[in-house]
Amino acid sequence: MATPIGNLEDITLRALRILKEAHLIACEDTRRTRKLLLHYGIRKGLISYYDYNKERRAPWLIRKLLENKSIALVSDAGTPGISDPAFYLVRLAIDQGIEVIPIPGPNAALSALISSGLPTDRFAFEGFLPSRPGPRRRRLKELAEEQRTMIFYESPHRLLATLKDMVDIWGERRAALAKELTKKFEGIIRGTFSELSKQISPGKVKGEWVILVEGKGNRRS
Repeated sequence: MATPIGNLEDITLRALRILKEAHLIACEDTRRTRKLLLHYGIRKGLISYYDYNKERRAPWLIRKLLENKSIALVSDAGTPGISDPAFYLVRLAIDQGIEVIPIPGPNAALSALISSGLPTDRFAFEGFLPSRPGPRRRRLKELAEEQRTMIFYESPHRLLATLKDMVDIWGERRAALAKELTKKFEGIIRGTFSELSKQISPGKVKGEWVILVEGKGNRRS
């Protein structure tokens, strides 16, 4: 089930109904989800489900589902299953013949894409690149001929290093950086890799970022 990526008003009426009706809510961070529930006056049992406990917690959740309990699965923010452990539980549920119903809503990657100014007709979501420099650069080399607009997630302490790797391997391209989408300090900056790097102050980069890069076939002459 998709939940707001920042602004709590970005939740659907259907999502609120499901949160009220579910027997249990599985979430990455119970503290964060509880804030959302309290904002809408919803009191419901919460259980943590995140990357480091998914193999232990998922079988328990499957047993509850097989007992005809309804479980709403949410991520910290946005749509679960996109670069988070929801995929693991969804696959187990499908293997057990359990119906999986998507409740659509906010998504950081798509929100950033439609405001980036880059081509949106064809795009490739890459999620997080490898954290170590060697594997990261190898992955970027593999993507050098990609013609679609590419979307990446990146942590603040690797943002500048990733931009440097991109310009070193791909050369100058148009790109966009999005941060804190739908929140008070949301921002989107656009330009070439070098122009973007100049607008970011080392040590002052906070929050998770979305990097959007034009594909090779979309470069301006």
